[in-house]
Amino acid sequence: MPTAFIFVFIASFCSLFVFRKVAKRVGLVDKPNARKHHQGVIPLVGGVSIFITLAFTFLLFTDTTPDAILFLVCATILVITGVIDDRYDISFKLRLIIQAGVSFAMMLIGDKSLHNLGYLMGSEAIELSVAASYLITVLGVIGAINAFNMVDGIDGLLGGLASVTFGALGFMFLVDGNMELAMVCGLIVTAIVPYILLNLGFPLGRRFKVFMGDAGSIFIGFTVIWLLIEATQGENNTYIRPVTALWVIAVPLMDMATIMVRRVRKGQSPFKPDREHLHHICQRIGLSSGMSLFVICTMAIIMAGIGIWSDMEKISESVMFASFLGVFAVYFFVISYIWRIITLIHKVFGTNKPIDFNMETQGHDQRQG
Repeated sequence: MPTAFIFVFIASFCSLFVFRKVAKRVGLVDKPNARKHHQGVIPLVGGVSIFITLAFTFLLFTDTTPDAILFLVCATILVITGVIDDRYDISFKLRLIIQAGVSFAMMLIGDKSLHNLGYLMGSEAIELSVAASYLITVLGVIGAINAFNMVDGIDGLLGGLASVTFGALGFMFLVDGNMELAMVCGLIVTAIVPYILLNLGFPLGRRFKVFMGDAGSIFIGFTVIWLLIEATQGENNTYIRPVTALWVIAVPLMDMATIMVRRVRKGQSPFKPDREHLHHICQRIGLSSGMSLFVICTMAIIMAGIGIWSDMEKISESVMFASFLGVFAVYFFVISYIWRIITLIHKVFGTNKPIDFNMETQGHDQRQG
């Protein structure tokens, strides 16, 4: 086991330097524009590096089961789609079709579906029909992929939130004795760490900076939903209850849902990029990129911690679900009226600090918003 972790860290770190050179030659780079305010062209290879490193590691150090092969095939399709999107900016409709197709492959070939929602409403488990299960699974896969894609807006954020989610899942697998899936989560976090370091400019400075790219956010989102299905939908054993999954991915999920509702209310496409995400708001109220990263990741840790604690203490699933909806309602209200709230705070405390509603933030945004 230690050999696998050492191999992953070194391979991930080295592959970043190899792929960043290739990316510059083939044009797989992110360029500054009206919505992206980083300096210089940045290679979009973080996701490719993480995926290739993990694919070789899984083949070398874990059992090659039919499920593992299916996962790697589906992930490969999605990563290739992400690379093409990073390079040529393909239509979001085509991306959604491919993501839906991978969802059906999961269900029809691997029998991976969200069919049991647990005891959300009381003493009886909610078992979905086949048709409803297929619909919820497709929505779950697309939702998870795009939730993690949409949070990739400031340095370190996607890697940080992904590490929180995989760390939480790995802990739950470990507690329940599933060493194989706990190791998988640990390897994923280990592969992400070198990317986070270079993305933040450590230890070699911003000269070697890399971005995750859509390929990476798609791979992370897909891997999250795959592991959540493994954890919550087992025939004989579930490692976490379905409602706990909401808490484990709470911040990306709430951010995506809130921003999509706001776009639809404005008559816009829910996939139309803008600068109204949580990380944008944090910076527009005066937080630096580093402080925004710290605040958002801390929120994610707290939410995941509540979910894990509630699951281990066997808190009623209906109570957990109602509590999550309550937290989401508060989040939605605060984000929707953040500027009015801040203005009110200034008036109450007698401050006159102006709020720059059009202030541009540093960092980077992916095309899906």
